[in-house]
Amino acid sequence: MGHLRRAAFLLLIVSVNVGLIAAERSAFGQQPSSSKKTTLKVLFIGNSYTARHNLALVVKSMAEAGNPGLTFKPTTVIYGGRTLSDHWRLGTQNYVKLHSLTPAEEEATVEHLSKLARDPEDRYAGGALTRHKGLLADLESQRTKWDVVVLQSYRDDLDGDNSLYAQFVPKFAELATAQGARVILYETTPTTQNAEPLTAAPDSKVVRKKAASIAALADRVGANVAPMSLVGLRCQTERSDFTLRFVNDAHLNHTMAYLTACSLYAAIFERSPVGLPIDSITDIRYFNNKDKTKDRDGKPIKRTFADKDRADLQRIAWEGYAEFTRLRSQK
Repeated sequence: MGHLRRAAFLLLIVSVNVGLIAAERSAFGQQPSSSKKTTLKVLFIGNSYTARHNLALVVKSMAEAGNPGLTFKPTTVIYGGRTLSDHWRLGTQNYVKLHSLTPAEEEATVEHLSKLARDPEDRYAGGALTRHKGLLADLESQRTKWDVVVLQSYRDDLDGDNSLYAQFVPKFAELATAQGARVILYETTPTTQNAEPLTAAPDSKVVRKKAASIAALADRVGANVAPMSLVGLRCQTERSDFTLRFVNDAHLNHTMAYLTACSLYAAIFERSPVGLPIDSITDIRYFNNKDKTKDRDGKPIKRTFADKDRADLQRIAWEGYAEFTRLRSQK
């Protein structure tokens, strides 16, 4: 984000809480009412923290609800449990540069993956090989110039500048910005999500230290951030009755997925999600892998949030995003 644009944005969010909420509602109320047609092509790179709850499609629903005339076109490249370093090894960088990828480059990637796939211990190489063979076979029809590239972290962002996330974000970001795409860092927080309602205030020190390192990384590559550790902390502090992960599954639950979608909306559009009509989340993993009507904890697979809860989650996501933005400005 450029310095002038960031400064203008900060003028909207550096205020007392009451003024901030009023600004949120005002900002949302200023959404264009015209039906001017625009398209936003967004690439999501990640693992199950992006796949679960069809997160990219939830963001699409929010984006189109908040931007009349917008067609939000998400594409996902997902490998379960993998990080950005794994994505680079599996050739995902080729999807970032689809607009300029040459057949020779893709042929080299297919050859590389063919060698990796010979190792039976490399459980993802075979899937990546199939994906890239399909890309090579029909490269011209798949060419895309991205408007936004979302880079998800996952337990690879815990060591500050020494983390693998900090090492590989710049590699992907360079390819994204070379084509004029904006970069969004989607910071996951599996180590701080709670499966049971909290009975005491959460420890904020670790979260804030990590947020500072993510802010430094974002500044290095000119990215916006969906700062889920900070947003999660705010939710745990203000709505301790909420949980952020499943009991029988370590992944983000419906509540955290909704917070994440709202935070990604804020990061992509630099605008509050407060007032968006989207009110439900549906997971894609089932109870005992059999009952498709229930989630991993045996509760309904689809959760519809009451109006107050929806409003609280939208506000918390925006205030967490705004707090993170202030943190960046103070460095």
